[in-house]
Amino acid sequence: MTNNHYQEWYLAAGPEGDVAVSTRIRLARNLRDIPFPKKLGKEGLEQVATRVGEALTAAAPSIFQDYERISMAALSDYQAMAMAEKRLISPEFAVNREGRTLFLKKDGSVSIMIGEEDHLRIQVMAPGFDPNPAYDLADKIDTFLDERLGFAFDERLGYLTECPTNLGTGLRASVMLHLPALRSNGMIARLAETVSKLGLTIRGAYGESSDAIGAFYQISNQITLGISEKGAINNLTSIVKQLIAQERQARKNLSADPLSEDKIWRSRGLLSTARLMESNELIEMVSNLRLGIALGMFPDLDPSVPGLILSKTGAATLMNQQGSVLTAPQRDKLRAEITRNSLTPTS
Repeated sequence: MTNNHYQEWYLAAGPEGDVAVSTRIRLARNLRDIPFPKKLGKEGLEQVATRVGEALTAAAPSIFQDYERISMAALSDYQAMAMAEKRLISPEFAVNREGRTLFLKKDGSVSIMIGEEDHLRIQVMAPGFDPNPAYDLADKIDTFLDERLGFAFDERLGYLTECPTNLGTGLRASVMLHLPALRSNGMIARLAETVSKLGLTIRGAYGESSDAIGAFYQISNQITLGISEKGAINNLTSIVKQLIAQERQARKNLSADPLSEDKIWRSRGLLSTARLMESNELIEMVSNLRLGIALGMFPDLDPSVPGLILSKTGAATLMNQQGSVLTAPQRDKLRAEITRNSLTPTS
């Protein structure tokens, strides 16, 4: 199995793409006649996967098509983590794989995780800031499966989930934003405090407990009970639009700063020539490169180049490409080579 084709959603140009990297809609659902995953063994989870697979086979192409069924237990550690690096699955789903199944659309835009925390995690990804089409597709899949499988639902509590924090809509809508200017002027902490009062949270790119390396932040809804799915989407949309506007305004100040300009050019120089490149160092430099492209400093580079580099250079992704475990120095060397080639002009 390879992951080479699981890049398309990430590399496509999306709305507000100078600031917004991607949009994710995730729905947590459980079948009403089966215990929660923590009380299910391997056979129970496989039963859920079989029922979901049978339902998906009957789905119309407009709802779900071109997917493959993947037994997570059959994957190596680096194969599974490579999928998490591309945000096709959660890191936790990649680590604990026994009995778990993934239904994945071949362009990586839709994934259904069986047995993560709930029976199903329906996830739709889209490039840039594009919540409504992503939600509409997730909702279609959700409705189709509910009609055939029957999800656990309570008139007062909404959809029933393993974790009480997901009760209600079971919806987590998030947008990954690139906010280097707001990080530079020290506004992130203040913004995080402000949005938390509005039912949202700002975290690192991989969610809870992850670091915001390269000024990539994930903003998502916190409240799932007492609010409709559309209401949560609208609230997120309103706040994200404000963050995008603030980031763009802050970038105007950075563009006039010689130190910032120098840092951006130095990053491109190092990315173009380095023979060894550690992961976090690369992400920070690619962040600077992405900012430089957005500011019009590198008209010769396609805006997709930063995303292309990041999609190919994660530790597990590198090992998956090579088909073997690599040492840190081997990964650093290969990472630098891929980056240099991505920035080399083609004739």
